[in-house]
Amino acid sequence: MKILVLGAGKMGTWITDCLCFDHEVAIFDPDHKKLRFVFNTIRMTDPKEIEAFKPELVINAVTLKYTIEAFETVIPYLPENCILSDIASVKNGLKDYYKNKGFRFVSTHPMFGPTFANIQDLSTQNAVIISESDHLGKAFFKDFYGSLRLKIYEYTFKEHDEITAYSLSIPFSSTLVFAACMKNIEAPGTTFKKHMAIAQGLLSEDDYLLSEILFNEYTYEQVENIRKELRYLLDIIKDKDSEKMKAFLSKVRNNINYKKTSAG
Repeated sequence: MKILVLGAGKMGTWITDCLCFDHEVAIFDPDHKKLRFVFNTIRMTDPKEIEAFKPELVINAVTLKYTIEAFETVIPYLPENCILSDIASVKNGLKDYYKNKGFRFVSTHPMFGPTFANIQDLSTQNAVIISESDHLGKAFFKDFYGSLRLKIYEYTFKEHDEITAYSLSIPFSSTLVFAACMKNIEAPGTTFKKHMAIAQGLLSEDDYLLSEILFNEYTYEQVENIRKELRYLLDIIKDKDSEKMKAFLSKVRNNINYKKTSAG
């Protein structure tokens, strides 16, 4: 298959590396410096070069802020039968965009990133394929993600953004609050160091990506739940209520299906 990847960032180059031995792959990025370490792949910096390549599938891997802008840049040079695809973390607006453009499309979301995931072993990671997508596009990504041993879920555009609000916004918000409370001092403790490593990894991500995930229309309710539970925990701490603390800990263990052993 002839595949064009848009954007030579972390995810774009990773996708290119994964596909370039089984498909004819090209990557487009106007910044030629980002293309220096791409191998076994056609490199493009001018959108006019795309016309001669005639891609059958375009995988848009640019920063979330520029997803639609990147499509608009290359669409004039694509054949009519080309399938558009994105890997955006938030799908707000993309359903209508695809509908208005008239191209076949497939929307997916690898639920991991090079910052945290072990790219050499993705067997514990997940990916979402939007159920409203074109059947041929879905078949391609099922094969691709399956070859990486990812667990695949199918959701509608709406369901995807609801799940993202739950699975990303809660840990993102909690981590940001943790980092906001930090002082520039050394602190012992394994748990503290683990939280700090997560915070540093999260804050290495693009600011717009973090903002868009937190601005997801379904995020507010999830973050409000954090505030509600924190308020309750503060009251328990203030009153030094051992019975309520025991009940609270029992509830949260049940929430995460944690079974406390006699030695634990």
